[in-house]
Amino acid sequence: AALTEPMAVGIHAVAKANLLPTDVPPVVGCGPVGLSVIAALRLLDREPIIASDFSPKRRALAEQLGAHVVVDPKQRPAIEAWTEAAGAGTAAIFECVGVPGLIQQLVFDSPAGGRIVVAGVCMEDDVIKPMVGIYKEINLQFVLGYTPEEFTAAFRALEEGKIDAAPVITGKVGVDEVADFFEKLANPDEHAKVL
Repeated sequence: AALTEPMAVGIHAVAKANLLPTDVPPVVGCGPVGLSVIAALRLLDREPIIASDFSPKRRALAEQLGAHVVVDPKQRPAIEAWTEAAGAGTAAIFECVGVPGLIQQLVFDSPAGGRIVVAGVCMEDDVIKPMVGIYKEINLQFVLGYTPEEFTAAFRALEEGKIDAAPVITGKVGVDEVADFFEKLANPDEHAKVL
């Protein structure tokens, strides 16, 4: 039940993307937001789902939640894996990291006519060069949160076992331990969600 809210975020992002039957979705970033997007894509039986993250632990979680192709961006760019897996599919890229420079990088990497759904929350100023997106006719969409109906859908999917969130819970602590765990949460190889 505690994971209803984060899973609803993914359901909302995928709903707002208005995926076409030809869309093959790469998910860039496999933290809690990216994992919830992967879970939401699996609810829709989308495949292949390509997931990319620097953290081996998060890549393993992405596989457990249903990603078909998982890559380490230090070894292979997500868009390269997408090109291989997509065939004649179109790009609907989910940006789930929220760091400065990533949106621009995805605009550069995206094929012409691609769509980028920004679900990662960047808390700093960022810069993009619109001409590249204009030239490629990139659709850039920002999403946040969820509707009450999506929250209910997430709860129902968890309750019915359509989303197996157990792998995402990487620790449990008492109230007295919460402050200490914030530092541990900053390490992507240590935890995803702590109850």
